[in-house]
Amino acid sequence: MIDTARYADFGQMITAPDGACLFQPGDESSAFLIVTNGHVRVEQTNAEGRTMVLYRVHEGESCVMTTSCLLGARPYSGYGYAEGSVQALAIGAGAFHRLMAEDADFRDLVFEGFSQRLGELTDVIDALLLHRTDLRLAAWLAARGEGICEMTQQDIAREIGTAREVVSRTLKSFEREGWLVLGRGRLEVIDPVALHAHAKSHAM
Repeated sequence: MIDTARYADFGQMITAPDGACLFQPGDESSAFLIVTNGHVRVEQTNAEGRTMVLYRVHEGESCVMTTSCLLGARPYSGYGYAEGSVQALAIGAGAFHRLMAEDADFRDLVFEGFSQRLGELTDVIDALLLHRTDLRLAAWLAARGEGICEMTQQDIAREIGTAREVVSRTLKSFEREGWLVLGRGRLEVIDPVALHAHAKSHAM
């Protein structure tokens, strides 16, 4: 976690309302952002229009896609959306490169976050390549635990990187098993243990 107070003099605070698009493919990265409040959802959309959530940036964290764009002088390849009212410290590109060159602690924090996020992205890729959609969905639901999930099937499809129709069929099969109950724009997980067992026992 990056101590924003330590680097406050190198940037300025910015805010964005819930749902705001912070960046999109083709945008140039002009600042290194450290989130101080709210979350940023980073996602990718393929040529067919299918979207998958790659990761979320939480308080005290920075966005690895932004870091990559700054270090490689390349435009964004994905989307970033505010979840809740987001506040962040924006360190301009010039100050970012000076800190990277002159402040060993800052450099270590940046690369530590970069390494951790790349590990998470590797897990996402492994899940896409090695596991069936029903296993990914079961694991995702089990991780949320018992209770109500206020998300549409399209939202869930985006989270695990598949089509809404696939999610709909799979959720109905889970409902027949008695693991959850479906509603309009929501579902209730009844048996996360069974979902977890399904995800693990059938994994490759």
